[in-house]
Amino acid sequence: MSHADRDHADRDHAVNPSSAADSSPRPETLAVHPPHVEITGSRPLGVPLHQGHVFAFDSADDLATAFTSSTAFLYNRLGNPTVRTLEDAVARLEGGTAGISFASGMGAINSVLQGLLGSGDHVIAQTCLYGGTYAVLTDLAARWGVDVTYVSGTDPEEVRAALRPETRLLYLETIANPTTRVSDIPALAAVAAEAGVPVAVDNTFASPLLCRPLDHGADIVVHSATKYLSGHADVLGGVAVFKGQDLYGRVRHHAVEQGASTDPFAAWLTLRGMQTLSLRMERQCASAAELAGRLAAHPAVEAVRHPALASHPDREIAARLLSGGGGVISVDLAGGRDAGRTFVESVRLASLSVSLGDVKTLVMHPASTSHHQLDEAALAAAGIGPGTVRLSVGIEHVEDLWEDLEQALTKAV
Repeated sequence: MSHADRDHADRDHAVNPSSAADSSPRPETLAVHPPHVEITGSRPLGVPLHQGHVFAFDSADDLATAFTSSTAFLYNRLGNPTVRTLEDAVARLEGGTAGISFASGMGAINSVLQGLLGSGDHVIAQTCLYGGTYAVLTDLAARWGVDVTYVSGTDPEEVRAALRPETRLLYLETIANPTTRVSDIPALAAVAAEAGVPVAVDNTFASPLLCRPLDHGADIVVHSATKYLSGHADVLGGVAVFKGQDLYGRVRHHAVEQGASTDPFAAWLTLRGMQTLSLRMERQCASAAELAGRLAAHPAVEAVRHPALASHPDREIAARLLSGGGGVISVDLAGGRDAGRTFVESVRLASLSVSLGDVKTLVMHPASTSHHQLDEAALAAAGIGPGTVRLSVGIEHVEDLWEDLEQALTKAV
């Protein structure tokens, strides 16, 4: 048989494999279509990583149905088995009915705010907020005319006085960033509920191990999964958990269209990190409480705020709501901005870095980093001074941490 005859026969075989005795696909095709291994009689101990971004169907009807289903897996922006596992896991931890995972904490915050608010709406938010959240609310005010009233987060009468017919949301943080002020979620949520206003709470600093806001009247909980949930400085992610299906549906619709969906590998890493969440939180809370007490007695320190301290302004609220003080300490250095800069540049064991909730101890100067969007008046209103330093305590030995902080404080005097 000539080369031409063989080529012609190969083409006939490709078009009509049944005409040949051997109907196996050619190597080029086999390389593209590996076999799918079905697991029977056992199950993987770890959560499987479903990295593929698109799913195939056996019929046109099934594919069409998947486009209108919230449970079918069609395309990763709409849902993925590994991502769904993370959403369900965090929702279960928070006591919610459903969760949505995002590519970042800001993705979660933006989707909640933009999914629930429209032009001319009104929001009540606490004064002490993460700088990124403050920036989003400021942007919504400028572009959409969303009006924002800021309250302390501890006085329900402030919320009652701020309510309007167009109020659509009360937004709080369990433990405020970076001042560690603790919101009286039950008291404030009760006032909002009387007016039919939903309550969203950023629970990043506390994690579900220290507080479950949905149990105290909140309707939505948001997390930067980058922080305590994952805990190892190798994930960027966010999660929103909902008490009811109505708010979940509204936000999910917006989230799908916005496209801030989670990468499956990031979801898988977060799930892996969550397995040690309770152990990490226990160590970080204990070390932070010990260090906060020592810092309060140091001559270079003007003030220390940590929910476990008796001197904390919201100690009574913290005792009611939190099962621990958290791993973040807010420290005001007596030397102001220069002292803060010197301190964060002088640590050796701790790392000068943004973020928090990591297994490593991190320090930063909020006024020039996470809250740089705020002017001096807004910083003062939020309780952030020029010498405020945020310390996120890791899981290192507490004595090693104290030695490091003490030597840095000596240089910051």
